[in-house]
Amino acid sequence: MKPREVLAMCREKEVKAVDLRFTDFLGAWQHFTIPVAKLEEDTFSAGLGFDGSSIRGWQAINESDMLLVPEPTTAFVDPFASIPTLVMICMVQDPITREDYSRDPRNIARKAVNYLKSTGIADTCFIGPEAEFFVFDDVRFDQNAHEGYFHLDSCEAEWNRGRAEGPNLGYKLRHKEGYFPCAPSDQLMDVRNEMMQTMIHCGIDVEAQHHEVATAGQCEIDMRFQELVRMADQMCLYKYIVRNVARRHGKTATFMPKPIFGDNGSGMHTHISLWKEGHPLFAGTGYAGLSEMALHAIGGILRHAPAILAISNPTTNSYKRLVPGYEAPVNLAYSQRNRSASCRIPMYSASPKTKRVEFRCPDPTCNPYLAFSAILLAAIDGIQNKNHPGEPLDRDIYDMPPEELKHVPKAPASLDEACDALERDSGFLLRGDVFTDDVIATWLKWKRQREIDPMRLRPHPYEFCLYFDA
Repeated sequence: MKPREVLAMCREKEVKAVDLRFTDFLGAWQHFTIPVAKLEEDTFSAGLGFDGSSIRGWQAINESDMLLVPEPTTAFVDPFASIPTLVMICMVQDPITREDYSRDPRNIARKAVNYLKSTGIADTCFIGPEAEFFVFDDVRFDQNAHEGYFHLDSCEAEWNRGRAEGPNLGYKLRHKEGYFPCAPSDQLMDVRNEMMQTMIHCGIDVEAQHHEVATAGQCEIDMRFQELVRMADQMCLYKYIVRNVARRHGKTATFMPKPIFGDNGSGMHTHISLWKEGHPLFAGTGYAGLSEMALHAIGGILRHAPAILAISNPTTNSYKRLVPGYEAPVNLAYSQRNRSASCRIPMYSASPKTKRVEFRCPDPTCNPYLAFSAILLAAIDGIQNKNHPGEPLDRDIYDMPPEELKHVPKAPASLDEACDALERDSGFLLRGDVFTDDVIATWLKWKRQREIDPMRLRPHPYEFCLYFDA
């Protein structure tokens, strides 16, 4: 879509307002809105000014002026606004040099794709994320000097089997038994259908929706794979739709990886494949129907996985999901079909067009532009250096004896460990000037000072259970 077509769309849809959105450093959508009359054709080149110093991890106060430049190809009508509102995702630029901003996540993703093309390896990277989330009926939490707590509730949670509900109808999902039950046990069918239809209305190609494994409203809606930048755009829209449909039903949605103790957490298994001139490059005659290129890509992802996780699993809560005993992979290995391996090769179809690698570690708290870019750059590095991933592990890794399991590399056990890994191993991200030194340094500084240290300083409620009478 071109600028003139966007203006025509505004007239056709009787748009009254234009919402300009961009993704901040950590991955949250930000926005401001202008009257439709202020959107002109030259707005798409001149841009609109805003204060970059008020955005997390961005500019200093003495260099705060920045520009938002709308991308006409991203236009859609907001399904939640009370008046007809057109939304466009924007690029971020320096108002003096007109250079794309190094810490704009969408710019980083665009540079990753351009770097892929410059290598001659491929011209397209397709990404297919499977983002899980919880829908709760009530959430309360706080942390201050003298108390810290959270309280979650869901009408379908196992812990409400004995609650007086006037009447309690008894259909509650047991822990780890939420995968695919029909209504009335699954009480979110209509909510997910509305989410799915809203996504389709906004241009997202949805493949399926279903309840996930955990009790208390764990869900998943699957999108068909798309080119990397477009999929990162769609991931932001996906979260926006999930949250706002839930709110419309008097519920709330969270993408926290591990909100509930003792049950499965929410991941974002991410499928990647490379194509060139319309032909898939990951299909071949090797293990699991993979090409040598695909095996080398897996080798790169596994080699750099600890550093990737600082970006793809970017919260302290992320590492409460990455623990043994659940489907979340903590062992850095690959396998066909085996969901306990961090890299899995799906075997649903023999078609070369469906051959892909699934990296199972990421979770949906990540900034999708940064996470997808990091995974791609690791795959490129593996291909360029011909990193073979070793022998596959076609067995239940969690049942392996300790003497064998100790030789399998492990994912970082905390965000702190992942950040240390990123600090040691960031060279592959700097290739082609995709990530820059200031991006890596700012990311590490934010995570350590704003998240890791504050968590370390605060008493945990369970510590009182363990130590109050010590």
